[in-house]
Amino acid sequence: MVDKISQAVLTELTAKAKESPRLRMNLDLRNGNDDTSQRMLNAIEPGSEVPIHRHQKTSETVVCLRGRLVEEYYDELERICTEAIELSPNGPVVALNIPAGQWHTVRALESGTVILEMKDGTYEPTGPEDILKY
Repeated sequence: MVDKISQAVLTELTAKAKESPRLRMNLDLRNGNDDTSQRMLNAIEPGSEVPIHRHQKTSETVVCLRGRLVEEYYDELERICTEAIELSPNGPVVALNIPAGQWHTVRALESGTVILEMKDGTYEPTGPEDILKY
């Protein structure tokens, strides 16, 4: 468990993301197995492929702690990007609440990008019905 989210924690997580084949790495921030929240840091490097997906039962709050990223919203029927929102710690948008059921993905625009993600309830793996196929 991490009590303080320091620059050193973000740097270490970024180093692990750079070494990962997926070019991302997360750090669970829950207080233990009995904690039913979903809170994590996610270091994402440019080139990391996050599938377009949705969370049917929960909204998702994303806070950009370091770097720069874009959250993209998609339309299920047209399968096109309907909105692209840039987040950065010093930019006009630093955090975003993604409504439950909204198709979305994230792309890192800078190396060293780290976000804080929070969702309601316990973790549920993303099923095939929650990945947007082309």
